[in-house]
Amino acid sequence: MTWRTPEESALLTVSRKAMNDEFEVMFPRLDFPQGTKAALDALDEVERLEQVLSVFRFDSRVQYINLTAHEIPVRLDEELFGLMSLCVKFAETTEGAVDITSTPLWKIWGFAKRKGKIPNPSEIETALANVNYRLLELNPETKTIRFRKKGVELNFGCVGKGFALDIASRKLLEQHVDRFLFQGGLSSVLAVGSGWKIGVAHPMRPGKRLAELVLNNEAVATSGSQKQFFRHKGRCYSHLIDPRTGQPVEGVLSVTVLAPTGTQAELLSTAFFILGAEQTEEYCKKNQEITALMTISVPKKAGFEIRSFGCNNEKIRFIEDNNIPNLS
Repeated sequence: MTWRTPEESALLTVSRKAMNDEFEVMFPRLDFPQGTKAALDALDEVERLEQVLSVFRFDSRVQYINLTAHEIPVRLDEELFGLMSLCVKFAETTEGAVDITSTPLWKIWGFAKRKGKIPNPSEIETALANVNYRLLELNPETKTIRFRKKGVELNFGCVGKGFALDIASRKLLEQHVDRFLFQGGLSSVLAVGSGWKIGVAHPMRPGKRLAELVLNNEAVATSGSQKQFFRHKGRCYSHLIDPRTGQPVEGVLSVTVLAPTGTQAELLSTAFFILGAEQTEEYCKKNQEITALMTISVPKKAGFEIRSFGCNNEKIRFIEDNNIPNLS
């Protein structure tokens, strides 16, 4: 992930598979002899959070909520209640573009089983009736959640890795490891310390990079349709579905977001993919700590357009060579 200077060349990587992806911690081993233990503790935290958030584990906390919260309020710990409250806040500020209740849509389009299919209009209508963050009733006094109707289901796929990076990084900081790159798969990265350089993968040319980013105590996340999609009658259907319409998003190829935290970066990369260029630009003007890079298809020209938004565009350098590994 990094473009290493000589003094940083002795980087140690500690990795583990979690959340159906590879999580890696990279740090200068000579500076932090305690780093390996701290990294292992951080990866233990990622595994713990997977047990809480995964919809693919029948015994996860989220699955219990999905099965129970339409009948009775379910008590949450501070950590999970805080995450849900933040997700609702971002749903509100992005006009519902990122919504943790989108599971019914994800299922009817076949992406839950990775077997894409075209749902009929009645299936979409039924699913949309159960998709809306306003169907979640969060009580800050009792720290409980209740679904306002049966059929609502939570899914943290739009935020889980970024949130895991934020929470698990505390284990490194607690043990005084204060310079590291923490990666969740190839889509979410948290950098602590300055000068970390990563590459952004080209959305249409495998193995090529679109740009280089410089991270200074911040996070980056990318949403794209290159890996999860299916074709039907010559049309490409992305796994990124607009929770307001029930339809897969078309026209946007990828969105990369730089933000103060992994949680913010991941939520906003999904939201911006759905909102498109104009609303993304408006959001970044109002929230100057956010920077976004968007690639948009241009069918008539058989190509794409690149747009960047935010006040930190100087952190983005477009490149043509291929010396830096990809963030995809």
